[in-house]
Amino acid sequence: MKKNLLGGRTEKKPREPISNTNLLMTITVCTFVGMYAIAMIVWGGGFLNPQQFLDLFNNNAYLLIIACGLTMVMISGGIDISGGGITALVTMVCVVYLEDHGGTVAGSFLISIGIGLAFGLVHGILISYLEIQPFIVTLAGMFFARGMITIVSIAPRTATHEGFLRLKQLRVTIPGVGYYGKTGNFIPAKVEPGVIVAIVIVIAIAAILKWTRFGRNLYAIGGNSHSALTLGINVKRTKFFAYVLAGLLSGISGYVYLLHTGAGDAANATQAEMQAIASNIIGGTLLTGGVGNVIGTLFGMLSLKTITNIIIASGLTKPYYQSITTGLMLCFFILLQSVILAVREKGSFRLLLPEWLKFGKTGGTKSG
Repeated sequence: MKKNLLGGRTEKKPREPISNTNLLMTITVCTFVGMYAIAMIVWGGGFLNPQQFLDLFNNNAYLLIIACGLTMVMISGGIDISGGGITALVTMVCVVYLEDHGGTVAGSFLISIGIGLAFGLVHGILISYLEIQPFIVTLAGMFFARGMITIVSIAPRTATHEGFLRLKQLRVTIPGVGYYGKTGNFIPAKVEPGVIVAIVIVIAIAAILKWTRFGRNLYAIGGNSHSALTLGINVKRTKFFAYVLAGLLSGISGYVYLLHTGAGDAANATQAEMQAIASNIIGGTLLTGGVGNVIGTLFGMLSLKTITNIIIASGLTKPYYQSITTGLMLCFFILLQSVILAVREKGSFRLLLPEWLKFGKTGGTKSG
């Protein structure tokens, strides 16, 4: 209760119920925290080591970047399955440029951005302005990128460029975080440069989705593109820029992948696009559009990789166990999302969220 200027009391404004976007994100965050806590209690070992947790980021920074671009596309109601192919193509082109053409580190990074933008522009034009199905366009982009890798170089290549290797071997120490070795000495935890790039991208995309007109337009278009059009939103242009940004981030992802592995190979980033889609779905981004955010995608990726580590810690090291678990996890989250949204649609489920936890209001009829 608050006092007004006349000394009386005014009614406290009731809090709004949490949006679908924030609700699904909250479920994902709680799932990850619970999953990792159980792993620490049951299996201990590496799960208690801060470096193993940070290795989730070190090993999957490229995947997180692809997933961030895909988040924007999926919120708008689209899909992009070319991210893995673009990532692999960038690694090969950059290695060949550095090794065979005496290239520079800055030049190789610009090439990665150029390749990503080229794919994003083509996808954006074909999907947004020519209205070709996103799945078909990006599938063609994936095949084209994978095919171009073997044209650039049939055999895998390794980067030996001195300047690139210095950047690749760079590590950022996390102050006060680490573990004690067998000899009792303290070993600080470290992250690769690609992790810093990925985190900056997550923050940037989160800010775009929450505070910019472009971000609000993405939610509105994904919720109902016809309603968005009547509200004066340029649907085609918004979708175009979503695919351009997704392509750009796939290009950056390729360079981050190269910084992690140091090699160009046609097998690089295999199934990365499928894992990016899975990370988004687990993180609460709906395939139908209008609901989702990049923070949920981050925790979706962490959940996906944590369950893989749990399977390995359980002694089930065969790859098909990981695939089965991932499939079951996806089915669980899709079913959970469907049930929650169906119940909320009937108005019998309301959850209030503190003001400081809100990710932001979203447009469209599906964003809640």
